[in-house]
Amino acid sequence: MGALSASFYNPLPVTFAVRVAPRLCPSDRPLRVTDTSTPALYRSLSADDMAAVDQVIHQRLSSRIALVNQISHYIVQAGGKRVRPMLLLLIARALGCDSTERHELAAVVEFIHTATLLHDDVVDESDLRRGRKTANAMFGNAASVLVGDFLYSRAFQMMVSTNRLRVMAVLAEATNVIAEGEVLQLMNMHDPDISVDDYLRVIEYKTAKLFEASARLGAVISDASPEVEEACAGYGRTVGTAFQLIDDLLDYEGTTAELGKNIGDDLREGKPTLPLLVAMQRGTPAQRELIRHAIEHGEVEKMPEIVAIVRDTGALEATREAAREQVQRAQAHLALLPDTPWRQALLQLSFDSIGRSN
Repeated sequence: MGALSASFYNPLPVTFAVRVAPRLCPSDRPLRVTDTSTPALYRSLSADDMAAVDQVIHQRLSSRIALVNQISHYIVQAGGKRVRPMLLLLIARALGCDSTERHELAAVVEFIHTATLLHDDVVDESDLRRGRKTANAMFGNAASVLVGDFLYSRAFQMMVSTNRLRVMAVLAEATNVIAEGEVLQLMNMHDPDISVDDYLRVIEYKTAKLFEASARLGAVISDASPEVEEACAGYGRTVGTAFQLIDDLLDYEGTTAELGKNIGDDLREGKPTLPLLVAMQRGTPAQRELIRHAIEHGEVEKMPEIVAIVRDTGALEATREAAREQVQRAQAHLALLPDTPWRQALLQLSFDSIGRSN
């Protein structure tokens, strides 16, 4: 098994396994993006599929309860990158699957993700997401939690309709692990002494797991071999990890306008993310104490000073380098997929996940 290298932020130890099989190690001639003429190859290739998924989403959101319709449409219409359903679609197409089943399952993945967002915003007491008020800020906590439950249950109705036990097993496990990740994150709140392993475990459970499940489902519905299925799952897991590492970095590098959420939310919520952990390790005793106090008390009043410390200690670049390492692992996983434009799109998507500003 491979491990996330500790070289980017020595001397903090890391033993977080990402389960890269030896046969998938990068070759002497690693995969490269060959089509540089299209900035977003993955979006152009998946455009028709994503439009079909949007139709499924709007059809399946229907409820006899007016408030369910109102809140569901409110959060879905807010948009978002929809990377998880796109992963499923791209992998399915890369493996030659053209069944409309892929659209239904891509919508299932998006419903599960949306449900987690509704619950997250209540737990985190967030009031801004994707540049607009969160559902809990608009409709209240109780309604948001219950509509999140509706989206979970609707997702399970839809996955049962596929009549594939393997599909249900993958998604049931993913939702269970995501819930565990939410609890792990809650336990880590306001604790500046958590290990990097603990931080990475939250990412593995809370974020990377649904990326992994999305990619795995693309292989499952393509009737791929177990070896290829694991390669796809590994790709999703590593891209998901890189995606979250960049999210955590942007809380100290981006702007509210770019991110669509309030800068400093992670600190206000007492989340000890990698930029802070690295800054505490590398900073002076006074800098370390300032960050510790801010994490313990969710204090954002000294956010400018903390951002300066995070930058001056090289913690942002260390976090970005950790994300790059995950993308390199994702590249290795793609080696088992046929050499097609779809594989190129997946490769480009992994690279773009670390170069984004929102």
